[in-house]
Amino acid sequence: MAVLDIPSGHRPVAQLPRAIELTAFALVVAHAIYLVACYVQGSWLIGPDGKGIASDFVNVWAAGKFVLQHTPVLAYDWPTHKAMEEVAIGHAFDGYFGWHYPPMFLFVAASLALMPYAAAYLFWVVITFPAYLAAVRAIIGERIGYLLAAAFPAVLSNFIVGQNGFLTAALLGGTLLLMPTRAILAGCLLGVLTYKPHFGLLFPLVLAASGQWRTFIAAGVIATLLAGAAWLAFGSETWIAFVWSVPHTSQAFLSDGWADWAKLQTLFGLLRTLGAPEQIAWAVHIAFALAVAAAVTLLWRSRAVYELKAAALATGTMLATPYLYTYDLVVLAVPFAFLFRMGRASGFIRFELPGIALACALIASFPFVAAPVGFAAILVVATLIMRRLTSVAP
Repeated sequence: MAVLDIPSGHRPVAQLPRAIELTAFALVVAHAIYLVACYVQGSWLIGPDGKGIASDFVNVWAAGKFVLQHTPVLAYDWPTHKAMEEVAIGHAFDGYFGWHYPPMFLFVAASLALMPYAAAYLFWVVITFPAYLAAVRAIIGERIGYLLAAAFPAVLSNFIVGQNGFLTAALLGGTLLLMPTRAILAGCLLGVLTYKPHFGLLFPLVLAASGQWRTFIAAGVIATLLAGAAWLAFGSETWIAFVWSVPHTSQAFLSDGWADWAKLQTLFGLLRTLGAPEQIAWAVHIAFALAVAAAVTLLWRSRAVYELKAAALATGTMLATPYLYTYDLVVLAVPFAFLFRMGRASGFIRFELPGIALACALIASFPFVAAPVGFAAILVVATLIMRRLTSVAP
């Protein structure tokens, strides 16, 4: 498989318009100003009363605290876990931030719970954000990648709630970047990505169909080792509790809409937002996911350039899962990076840059639009990939 390369010291074919670079810089500054303003006003991380503000990260800290107390299984007991979340921030709050992760992620949670809640929150985003930046920069192949990655609108939502979108994007982007040249290392990253299993729905199918067996086997070995380590560290009862929690999680967040349908950036979420019955939403989404899986698999068996295959797999992964929230949209920077890599190396095709701008604008509009605009942004990226494919088809 050919991989485009922009040699160091050589100017790429297509320069980014100055307006895009300035806009990206302005967005980075706006992100920083917004976070500082929210912190000063007591609407992010620490409230005016000096106590913590409930956000997604509280479920990680609370789960880690149970590990430190030698009761990791309690992370999957919702009432008990909610009580620990209230301990984390120092007061009661409405709602619940559930712990839905496999036991191997408890290693990370326990490490973070060694610190006070606010310090752990900041440490988490500070160590995962650079990994995300590095992955996007490596894919694009130029330092401008740092700026484009930091300017991506989904970055802000991940900072605000302290989620794991940066880590997910770094692992998925690293996997796709390394697969052609360092297949085993790529598989190791993919194995670690099993901390979010729904992001791996398409990988086994695509890797098997395209003969990427070294990556496939390495991912399986790492996933097995992590699962085994979690079993040894936390006991079989923790794994049993996780397995039993999966249908309850699905019922609460996909069937009952505990987190608001508009926050689900998927076809399933869109249909539920529009009032479709659950059975119809599931049937349509499953049919759509199967079509996406078939299309991506066929593309990986084709002779298309690797960048298109990688962008399509990253995008297809987001389209196939029914469980995708706004903070997960950080992963969309990965297919963007591959498109930028192609555009810089061989020239941007018509409407490509405006299409990327449209997708970013849709993501940025989420706080003002109660709808799965992120799903629309993913569809825009899928369309750009298809246009790329037809423009280079023999």
